[in-house]
Order: sequence, then C-alpha cells, then structure tokens
Amino acid sequence: MDKNSYATLDGESLLKALEGQAVTSGISDLHFAPEKKHVRLEWRLHGVLERIADITPVTYEALLRRIKFLSKLKLNITNIPQDGQYTFLADNRVINVRVATLPTRFGEKLTLRLLDPARGIISLEKLGFPGPIAEELRTLVHLPHGIILVTGPTGSGKTTTLYALLASVVGKNRNIITLENPIEYEIEGIVQSQIDEDHNYTFANGLRSVLRHNPDIILVGEIRDLETAQTAIDASLTGHLVLSTLHTNSAIEAIPRLLSMGVPPYTFAPALRAVLAQRMVRTVRTECRKSTTPCDPSANDTYGGITPLPELLVIDDQLRQMILQQEQGGEIAKVAKTKGFKTMKEWGNEFTKEGITTEQEVNRVTM
Repeated sequence: MDKNSYATLDGESLLKALEGQAVTSGISDLHFAPEKKHVRLEWRLHGVLERIADITPVTYEALLRRIKFLSKLKLNITNIPQDGQYTFLADNRVINVRVATLPTRFGEKLTLRLLDPARGIISLEKLGFPGPIAEELRTLVHLPHGIILVTGPTGSGKTTTLYALLASVVGKNRNIITLENPIEYEIEGIVQSQIDEDHNYTFANGLRSVLRHNPDIILVGEIRDLETAQTAIDASLTGHLVLSTLHTNSAIEAIPRLLSMGVPPYTFAPALRAVLAQRMVRTVRTECRKSTTPCDPSANDTYGGITPLPELLVIDDQLRQMILQQEQGGEIAKVAKTKGFKTMKEWGNEFTKEGITTEQEVNRVTM
C-alpha cells in the first residue's frame, strides 16, 4: 500500500492494513504519537524509524479503542501507562502483538511490538553470522557447563540469537528450561517459564527453582543484578550450561560490568566461556549490489533486510587468568586480538568490502 493511503483509512481498516504490511515487510514496531493537530504514525523497519503518515485524532481514537479492546486494556483509563497483548493470524501463523500505552500532553501514545515467529525463530545457519563465528557458536552451545553471554542494546537481536542456539540442540537429549520476561516465541521441545515480578517470581528466585528440575541448559532472559548474576554463575559451575544477556556496548565490556556488580572474579573467571556482542545492520538489496550505479547508502530503499554484526570473545586459560587478576578491559582486548578476536567495526569493514552492507550503515550502529 502507498504510504499516503494510510491517512485516508478509518481506524479498524488502518489497523488491518498496518498488520498486513508489518507481516509482509518485516516491520518490528508501530508507533502512534499524538500531537496538537494530528497523530504521527511511524514504523520501525530493519531497525530504523520511518515517519509514514499523519492521521486524524478521530481515526486514531477509533484505532486506539479497537486495540485496547483486543488487548484487554481498560478503555476508560488514559492517565497511567497500560501494557497488554493480542494476536492475529497471517499466512497460517499466529502473530503476537505487545501493546503499550503512555499518557502524554495530547493524548495516549501507543506502541505495538510485533512478534512474528517466521522472523524470530531462525536457524543458526540462516542468521547470517560469518562462518568462523557460526562454527564457534555451534561448538559453544554443546559445552556441558559454563556461562555464555549475549550482549547488545534493545533491538539488537539477542533473543533471536539465543533462540537459534537453543533450537540447534533441541531433541539432542538435553533438558532445556528458559526464564523469560516476557516469553516472545514458543519453541517446541523447550520448557519456557515467564517471570512475574508482581508476584515475586524474579530471575534470581526463578533460577533457583529451575535448578530443582535437573536442567542441562538454562536460558536466563537477562542479568540485571548481583543476585541473578551470582545465581547464574553458581549454576554454571555445578554442571549446567547457562545462556543469558547483558546490556553492554561490546563483548569486552561484559567482563568489568559483571565484576562491578560485585561478582567475585574467582567464580566468574572459571564460569565464563564466551561473550557474543552484536548489532543488527541493514543489508544492501541484490539490485543495488549488481547495479553499475551504486544506490544511495542514506536511502531506506537501498536496504532489503538485516543481518547480525558480531564480535565473539572466547575465553581461554590466559584470558581467564586476566579476569582473575581483574585486568583492565583494554588489556584483555589486546591479548584477545592476538588470538584472532575481531571487533564489530572490523567485521563491519569486511561486510562492506563484500557488499553486504555499507560503511554508513556500519558507522550507524558502531559509533
């Protein structure tokens, strides 16, 4: 549908059109932001926010009421944030939509996060990691114990990567249990448990409960505090493989981050197996790669997909000793580079040379 057409639709028709476009194009988020005279409609495609149309307050009110009804939010509550979810069918699969409202000066802002299993559950082979990193990840996920961390900001594909790692060992005589907040996608062959902090079911005490179920692999959705970090590390030292995430800008930064939380280096060093940091970069369309006249790297239509831009730090005995001695991140990075470690920027330069993406796109996510 032409972008200009969205402003002409009524509320319910607009919602249906946007849901269809999201599934077709791979849009991850829809944003509705009320302003003084209109409501700004934007979507996030391949990690970049695009302004689509300005819709009337009347249209938006109808759309908002429809979404609140579907997601079981209170229609008469407009002065506090609300969260909910609903589902719809598309191409014989169930799309889950997470709904969030926020009171603003000109009305309720609405954000929809679309979780499409066709895009969220991808095999490790199809994720797009460089060959050496994909091979190393396959080896790591078969380790009997230890902790593997995936780091990056929100929207960098951490959950998708973790699901791909878990899916690669489903059905291989492994008892796999996850703790998530929330559960984004359902994976057959895995026990998934959702955190409920309102009832004191946190990552830390949930992890202690999981350990009573004799798991081989545990996914902890996020390490946020010392209690969760220490419990996850203790689990990894007692015969379990633990996968989890952190919000850090690089793989190296995960080490001082956990140490600064208060994790003792004498338990952290022997537990840590690897840290994968990643960002998502947009990939250049095939037509642009073949074109004799290069496409404009600043134009959104130059890009047709996304791929992870990674850096993988694998911990060996020398690096483990440096963690024990609480060496600075810069010193750890120097030693890691002598062992073949490449930063995201360095992998980005290779992606650019191969025509996978552009220098401008690499700079956008690594600056």
